Amino acid sequence: MLNIWGRASSSNVQAVMWCIGELGLEHQRTDAGLMYGVNNTGDYLTMNPNGTVPTLQDGDNPPIWESGAILRYLANTYASEDFWPQDPVKRTNVDMWAEWSKINIALKFTAPLFWRVVRTPPSKRDPAAIAEALEALGKFLTIADDRLSKLKFIAGEDFSLADIQFGHCLYRYFDIDIARKDFPHLQRYYDVLAERKPFRQHVMVSYEELREAD
Repeated sequence: MLNIWGRASSSNVQAVMWCIGELGLEHQRTDAGLMYGVNNTGDYLTMNPNGTVPTLQDGDNPPIWESGAILRYLANTYASEDFWPQDPVKRTNVDMWAEWSKINIALKFTAPLFWRVVRTPPSKRDPAAIAEALEALGKFLTIADDRLSKLKFIAGEDFSLADIQFGHCLYRYFDIDIARKDFPHLQRYYDVLAERKPFRQHVMVSYEELREAD
C-alpha cells in the first residue's frame, strides 16, 4: 500500500497522484501542507525534514520526498516498458524530456505565472512581470509545440513518465486568465491528456483554495 501526504491542490502532488493513477496502484492520500497543516509536525518532519509535499511511503520502505524522485521510484518499481523503458538509451530519452519539463515548464510556470495570477491578490499583481514570465515560458512551449507536431507524446509515440512531468502543468496553463499564444499541437496534446481518467481525476481539480482575494 502506498501512503502519500500532500494536498490535492499541490501541482507536485498532482504529478505523483496522476502517475499512481496511471499505474493503477492501491494508495491512500492524506491532505498536508498550507491550510491543512500536518507537514509542520514532528512526525512528518521525521519523514521529510524539508516539511514539503509530497512525501510517499511504500509499505515498510523508507519515506521518499521530492516529486521527481518519487516519480522515478514508482516508474522503476511498477511501470511498464512503454512508460519507463528498460533499455538505457530509450529510458534516457524519456528521462531527458522529463527533466527538461521540470526545469523549463514546471519551474517557469508555477511560481512565475500561476502564483502571480492566482496566488496574488488582483490589486498586487504585476502585469509586466506576468507578461515577461509568459514570454519566457513561451520559448519552451514553442519547442514542445514543434515536437508535438511530429509525435503523439512529448518523448515519443508512447505515453511515458515525461508526459507526467510535462503535462501536469497544462490544465492550469489553459485554465488561468492569461494571454496565451496559439500552440495548436500543444492544444491537441492537452486534449489527448484530458481524455485520460487519471488526469481528469488528479490534475483537473479545483485550485480555488489557493486563490488570493483583495
